[in-house]
Amino acid sequence: MSESFSNTVDCASIDADAWPQELHTRSHVFRADVGREDGSTDSAPSPHDYFDSALASCKALTAIWYAKRRGIPLERVATRVERDDHAEREGRYRLRVHIDFQGPLTDEQRALLRRAADNCPIHKLMTRAEIEIETVG
Repeated sequence: MSESFSNTVDCASIDADAWPQELHTRSHVFRADVGREDGSTDSAPSPHDYFDSALASCKALTAIWYAKRRGIPLERVATRVERDDHAEREGRYRLRVHIDFQGPLTDEQRALLRRAADNCPIHKLMTRAEIEIETVG
């Protein structure tokens, strides 16, 4: 059985003996860093920030996709993710997502959008998938 990896992310240090990293995926370039409390300059979001951001953006994009497919008059979506990572080392990482659907929506449409957002691919990946990570090199 052959393995098929569909996407790559390349990451490399920007400067020698420094924390910040530059990442490349498809045609996109972005950076990652750690905060001042960890000894860096907080020049970019941390890996945890990107993890949380993946959930926030996926919920918004899924709601937009759902609304467009169903003809729901959704004008904008705003999400905010709050992180409680105090027990991460014990295996507990809590995220609370606030979602605001804007537009002339009925209560029923808002409920449908919330359900769709709760079934976004990243939410399911974070809560239902078995993730395998192999480090080589």
